[in-house]
Amino acid sequence: MNFRTRFAPSPTGPLHLGHAFSAMLAHDLAASNGGKFLLRIEDIDRSRSRAHWEDQIYDDLHWLGLQWPEPVLRQSDRLAAYDKVLDDLWARGLLYPCTCNRKDIAAAASAPQEGAPLHGPDGIIYPGTCRNRHDRTIERPKGVPLRLDMTAAGRALLETDQSNATVGTFQEAGAGPDGETGTIEFTLDEIINTIGDVVLSRRDMGTSYHLSVVLDDAAQDITHVVRGQDLFEATRIHVVLQALLDLPTPQYIHHRLIRDDAGKRLAKRDDAQAISKYRAEGATPEDIRAIVGL
Repeated sequence: MNFRTRFAPSPTGPLHLGHAFSAMLAHDLAASNGGKFLLRIEDIDRSRSRAHWEDQIYDDLHWLGLQWPEPVLRQSDRLAAYDKVLDDLWARGLLYPCTCNRKDIAAAASAPQEGAPLHGPDGIIYPGTCRNRHDRTIERPKGVPLRLDMTAAGRALLETDQSNATVGTFQEAGAGPDGETGTIEFTLDEIINTIGDVVLSRRDMGTSYHLSVVLDDAAQDITHVVRGQDLFEATRIHVVLQALLDLPTPQYIHHRLIRDDAGKRLAKRDDAQAISKYRAEGATPEDIRAIVGL
């Protein structure tokens, strides 16, 4: 098997120590397995993406000693590919428009059924307000958010109504937040009740993280996805999409998160942990490796 990993940052701020750890880990795994490490720029959020942050990504990663094939895949160049898949999912009756705003969703979900979680891997679990409000047989509307009907999607994969039937499987070579590893299975009931109808096309993007990451991993022939444990639960969304679109499911390697002194997960607003700050203070790439435990 051709071993291929990737690092896929968004150019919306400076890379921090958590990014360095993930990128170096993916790079090291590819190198030790005789494979390739790829870089992808996830710039679908055009309102926040900036050219100078993208330039800084290249500069920081080169300074860390990482190399990748050119040209770099940029999501903003793949909008037509995402649009084509949305057309396919719409034609299959698996999408519907959603006109709810965040306030509407929070209000509708404020009194969940007993035992049902309020939050899932994509935020507040959507209560299905718009699921049956619109005609899905007309031409796909543009410029409005589109949600995946998770119940319809799961049943399309299973061709059954058994709520406890396994609808997806993936191999975890790292570990989830609770130590989940090995063969991970999930049922139709789980994806309906703990994920819900996720957005696949946002109003201002024409796509979403979940749709784009699945299509891009397939386009780049990624065999091993290396990323933080905070994305472990979202993997079920990605496996469902891979199955619906007849795409391969890579092996997943979810790694520990790099946290600040207070135990909080790093974010791009944490300039104190930015790679560029360590560089300016005279740190070496070897210092960064030691700090993150590589």
